[in-house]
Amino acid sequence: MRYLHRMDSPVGPLELVSDGECLTGLFFPGHSRGLPSQGVRAAEPFAAVTQQLSEYFAGERTEFDLPIALHGTAFQLRCWQALQRIEFGQRRSYGQIAAEIGAPGAARAVGLANNRNPISIVVPCHRVVGSDGSLTGYGGGISTKEYLLDLESRAARLF
Repeated sequence: MRYLHRMDSPVGPLELVSDGECLTGLFFPGHSRGLPSQGVRAAEPFAAVTQQLSEYFAGERTEFDLPIALHGTAFQLRCWQALQRIEFGQRRSYGQIAAEIGAPGAARAVGLANNRNPISIVVPCHRVVGSDGSLTGYGGGISTKEYLLDLESRAARLF
């Protein structure tokens, strides 16, 4: 069974997807690649997700403790696992992620994998920037990426 829930957030409505046990998707408006078109609308399977996201947006949570299920190619899974190792408030370049997963020179492929990340924010692809530190493309839009990075920078100073 697939469950869907829409959550309001400071960056706009977030579409959440679950298989009933794990979070399988977190999508921004307009970034619907991979968003299922069918499922049961229900808030109950998302209680922990909405609580932890609310705490994150309030600057009170620096890491997520949620069961997630990522589905993708072997390369995408390696990229997404590397994203989960980027600490709160930190940034990495696409090239750094490529080197970390043993694929130096694959920065563009890392960017494509980031674009396919089905669980935005929780799997923090917003923490990946250009080699010069510039904010590059983001499924939620550059302004959302900037908002998330600023939120984490401010909150990181408090912890």
